[in-house]
Amino acid sequence: MPKSQPPLLPPHDRRRFLASLGAATTAAAWPCHGIAAEATSKSGSLSIGHAVVDTTPPLGIELAGFHKPVGQERRITGIRQKTAARALVLQVADQSVAIVSLDILSVSPGFTQQVQRQVAKQTGIPAANVRVCATHTHSMPAFSYLRQWGAIPEEYLQETLGHVVDAVVQAHRDLSAAELYVGKSSVDGGNFNRTSPTWKTDQEFTTDATDADRWLDTILHVLRFERANKPDVLWYHFACHPVCYRDGEAGPDWLGLVADQVQAKHGVVPGFLQGHAGDVNPGNGKIWIGEAEPTAAAIVQGIDRALDASERVDANELRLVSEPFALPLNIDLLQQQLELYREHPEQCASGQWVDAGFAKAWYESAKDWDLQRTTHATPTTALRLGDLGILFHSSELYSYYGLQIQRDSPLKNTIVVGYTDDLIGYLVDPRAYEAGEYAAVTVPRILDLPPFKTAAASQLADFANQLLTRTT
Repeated sequence: MPKSQPPLLPPHDRRRFLASLGAATTAAAWPCHGIAAEATSKSGSLSIGHAVVDTTPPLGIELAGFHKPVGQERRITGIRQKTAARALVLQVADQSVAIVSLDILSVSPGFTQQVQRQVAKQTGIPAANVRVCATHTHSMPAFSYLRQWGAIPEEYLQETLGHVVDAVVQAHRDLSAAELYVGKSSVDGGNFNRTSPTWKTDQEFTTDATDADRWLDTILHVLRFERANKPDVLWYHFACHPVCYRDGEAGPDWLGLVADQVQAKHGVVPGFLQGHAGDVNPGNGKIWIGEAEPTAAAIVQGIDRALDASERVDANELRLVSEPFALPLNIDLLQQQLELYREHPEQCASGQWVDAGFAKAWYESAKDWDLQRTTHATPTTALRLGDLGILFHSSELYSYYGLQIQRDSPLKNTIVVGYTDDLIGYLVDPRAYEAGEYAAVTVPRILDLPPFKTAAASQLADFANQLLTRTT
């Protein structure tokens, strides 16, 4: 890939490119969507457009989401269900925004920037107003670097890039007047906190809640766009890892079952926005591996209830604020890890080091990290559509912090969407760092990043609410 697409390069080349841009400390490292940007429409009526484009991958390419040593890669042997790029274009007066929900494990800033540039060229929607949201299905490849967790399939990436742009172009052509209805309901048996035998739920989340406890957000939101002369459009938001399947069949995981059932019941193919699913798995904690049906059934029931409870929301203004979040890196801990490996590589062959081959590959890359680079810029966007707020970020956020953003938001209706425009991995609570949990220690190595500071998740939550406040 050409060097103008940094996140698609191997780790060493990617670092040299970012360093040449001053990426260590400046927002200018993100030429399209990372530079701080604000856009506000004049007051007006809402128009929306929607499109779905098939993105089903070919057989034989590598799947992502689980560790596979070199030579033992997990490849696509069949198609469980077709996958898609779903595009939603929102327009109020002189402002337009495009949101894409893509059946893929992850996207990189380089992929997102290519989408943004092409969408801007073909539709006139500003590049900074285009969001690319991965559903995070573990039955698909990844479009971002993951060490021994799934290589980037370059040819399929380029094909999918075209499909994503085509979906937005079609959605832009589909624009028509609409009214927005927002509904929510609690889902029973659709998700559980996988990190603890006990947890608290959104029903107990008050101003006194802290990250000393583990949490679960059971709330499902629906966004229903009612149009006079065209079919209604339905999108929903829920926090739940699509990780039911571990075989070689590609597909959207439980999301595909939900889409089929909703289409059969309501005549629409829903779009999906992934929530704070860092510590959340599908189902009720008893049945989920290899069996997505119970999860899908619970979520479809939640969608039905949320639709019944939906109420019209004013959507007469569209405002967007984008600014990179400076992810704080724990360079002292990185130096300790490097020293341990240099002196005792035999101690770095299992557990949080995965295996000897993974640890060696990590070390060969991590030893070249610029130790003066103490933050990592990643895209973050707050969008306000009338009385609805949407916060887009790039992490696998633990439930507490997603609930915190929603609780402290100045907007009554707020949803928090992860895995957008980039992937930085898990943002966890202090307890995860103290225990040396996989999410806190191993995942940064997979993504070729140093470990994060303990307060990273809390800082993102505070930053998110600052952006949401700026939209009001």
